[in-house]
Amino acid sequence: MKAIQKGFTLIELMIVIAIIGILAVIALPAYQDYTARAQVSEAFSLAEGQKAAVIEYFADKGAYPTTNAAAGVAAPAQITGKYVQSVAIGGNGVITATMKAKDVNSALKSKTLTLTPATTAAGANAAANPGSFTWTCGGSIDTKYRPAACR
Repeated sequence: MKAIQKGFTLIELMIVIAIIGILAVIALPAYQDYTARAQVSEAFSLAEGQKAAVIEYFADKGAYPTTNAAAGVAAPAQITGKYVQSVAIGGNGVITATMKAKDVNSALKSKTLTLTPATTAAGANAAANPGSFTWTCGGSIDTKYRPAACR
């Protein structure tokens, strides 16, 4: 009787390793993009938290705040997260979230996400009766990493 050998040949093992390598090459960039978008969503969430203060200031004063203190929110360095260094309100009510320089995706290091307000005039005097507010996303973070509401 013949002895039947069981097992995989070297070629079969090499083919399996090559397939795993190809899958890894495809999956790794997709995973890095996914983690970058998750980190940017933290910046977007923290920046959105300041929108109400900017709108309230505008409704009260008829102009946009230029600092966090004027808007009545915490100092920029106190509005932070795991991946966000600071959230500041600047000229014309622009809210800027700055990503940290380390411990974030390399495509996001020290980059910014901005939310810029604009009013839709309702009536003759837009400052007294602004109608509604719209927010435009911007900043130095690539569009592909921004949340869907910002694209």
